[in-house]
Amino acid sequence: MARDYPLEKVRNFGIVAHVDAGKTTTSERILYYTGMSHKIGEVHEGDTVTDWMEQERERGITITAAAITCFWNPSYMGSDTSKKVRFNVIDTPGHIDFTSEVKRSMRVLDGAVVVFDGVAGVEPQSETNWRYAEEAEVPRICYINKLDRTGASFEKSYASILDRLSTKAVRMQIPIGLEEKFEGVIDLLGMKAYKFEGEMGKEVIAYDIPEAYMEEAKKYHAELVERIVENDDALMSEYLEGKEIPYETLKKTLRTAVVQNKIFPVYTGSSLKNKGVQLVLDAVVDYLPSPLDLPAAKGTNPDTGAEETRPALDDGPFAALVFKLQTDPFVGALTFFRVYSGSINTGDTVYNSANNKKERIGRMVRLQADKREEIKSVYAGEIAAVVGMKEVKIGHTLCDAEHPIALESIVFPEPVVSMRVEPKTKADQEKMGIALSKLSDEDPTFRVHSDPETLETIISGMGELHLEIIVDRMKREFAVEATTGKPQVAYRETIQGTSDVEYKHIKQTGGRGQYGHVKIKMKPLEPLVEGVKVKNNVEREDHFEFINNIKGGVIPQEYIPAVRKGLKEGMERGVLAGFPLVDISVDLYDGSYHDVDSSEIAFKLAALYAFQDAVSKAKPVILEPIMKLEVVVPEKFMGDVTGMINSKRGTIDAMGERGQARVITSKVPLSELFGFTTQLRSLTEGRGVPNLEFSHYAVVPRNVQEDIIASRK
Repeated sequence: MARDYPLEKVRNFGIVAHVDAGKTTTSERILYYTGMSHKIGEVHEGDTVTDWMEQERERGITITAAAITCFWNPSYMGSDTSKKVRFNVIDTPGHIDFTSEVKRSMRVLDGAVVVFDGVAGVEPQSETNWRYAEEAEVPRICYINKLDRTGASFEKSYASILDRLSTKAVRMQIPIGLEEKFEGVIDLLGMKAYKFEGEMGKEVIAYDIPEAYMEEAKKYHAELVERIVENDDALMSEYLEGKEIPYETLKKTLRTAVVQNKIFPVYTGSSLKNKGVQLVLDAVVDYLPSPLDLPAAKGTNPDTGAEETRPALDDGPFAALVFKLQTDPFVGALTFFRVYSGSINTGDTVYNSANNKKERIGRMVRLQADKREEIKSVYAGEIAAVVGMKEVKIGHTLCDAEHPIALESIVFPEPVVSMRVEPKTKADQEKMGIALSKLSDEDPTFRVHSDPETLETIISGMGELHLEIIVDRMKREFAVEATTGKPQVAYRETIQGTSDVEYKHIKQTGGRGQYGHVKIKMKPLEPLVEGVKVKNNVEREDHFEFINNIKGGVIPQEYIPAVRKGLKEGMERGVLAGFPLVDISVDLYDGSYHDVDSSEIAFKLAALYAFQDAVSKAKPVILEPIMKLEVVVPEKFMGDVTGMINSKRGTIDAMGERGQARVITSKVPLSELFGFTTQLRSLTEGRGVPNLEFSHYAVVPRNVQEDIIASRK
């Protein structure tokens, strides 16, 4: 079965925005205009297609990134359907607690439409998402939405993009009218005005630019042309000689610049009022890349460690990245993957390079939000889901066993908030284990572990809302009734000094004894230096390094893994207050063994006790998560809010303006921020808006450390 759509007519792009910028409304319009849904869903009515989870519809926010396939015929093509383009649209959440969904989606997108609120302009989450897109080098189109709202200003929002995100942004359109007088847009490249008429604004009508806007349009047209020709020396020369550059040439040059992240075109409209969305879709076709426009995917050969690439070719070796797992109430476990090279058919067997296992591909589906289309084959550059895969995790590479590759994985932030959960009944207990295991597979920023002393189940995530929704999903999707404790901060422990210890584990109990003897040096873990290779005797993973300096077999090779296991077990519980340890390097340099009494368990215990002793002698400290807090408040509350932040051990980094409001940016320990939103509301008559995201871990002050240790006793 051959590919049904040529690769140059495929666009994998995401809709990205701050919460409430109108992202899901924009996605709904896209589905409507592309003929995927015959009724427009509204967020405020709770009947959108992309927000299909009950919690999403209730809260009016997007939680999971929905991948949807649809087709678009550019509006300037009229009825010529030969120009249709396949869109794989990924709608991502805007709320900071679900930021992992945005991050993982960026890894598999070829482009993004970044939506901004025409009143608020660039908001905190827009900056975080923009940063993720920068890291993943994803080409972007900006869309300033909600121009029909009171207080909307295209120019102010555009200025905030230049100021806070990138000076590479450039106007492609200007609005005709604002607020309730917003009528349509002027295309600055083609110098045409557009209005949107008929049912749901489906008819895009071009007309001459109104006289009142002509001067402004000419000025910005000249600015746009200048920005485009800067990217091509030959064109620049022609332009400086005063020659007229043809429209098609400008368009082609602009496309190359957008694909190379040299220009971010800015569009505008109102999704709710059905104005402007079709022209944004035309821009996706014209300027965002197809899989063929991008460099080949990079990875390493798991057998040799050599770097390899996979260009987007249907006849190349198969390579795909798993970017999402989802439990579907009707079909079971769905594994979403993006194919970078080659093709795959149902019934084929793929190799998972992350766990060296092979799995057979059963049913494959393409999603149209909550509907599924069964497919038999998937080709390079496409996104699909497999039903019922057993041993896959997010970030795993599925590939051809003859040509194995591990594509660059996805790195997720560590959780910062924990909470105790208890099943209400015995029946709930069994179901809870299954539910938590499935939910943690789906969401890499959500973790589950058992407290070794109290045997309670502890869940950890990116914020209070994150955990609240997880518990809510357990109840609704898995019918698990559970009670929860108060949210707790996910503290860590580390060391600031060095130590050198030895430990002999000797036990005689009649019969065979136990003998394990190790000498270790411990120091804080140093960051990897770019370009410097890790030595062969060094094993390194997140926050831990093990150096094997055993010479002459003083500890036999077969006991080394047991030593490493004992050290890793030691990392799980700190010596000050029992929090997990991070960023430690251990050098095993000497020891001894006994021909009869030595065993793996003896060496594991020797390593564990040596590790605990070494930590206590290496200046252990407790680390706490520090959050970046941004508060938008009216000016008259500035003093009160800065005072409150200072009282919470916060440090103010900057104060700025956003429209009429003031913005306070600060760093505050997470432990001081529980209930902060409620306090802020009462202090600012409900007008203060907070935005929180994880910044870094820092050493807690000594008096706070003593309190934490005392509370853990």
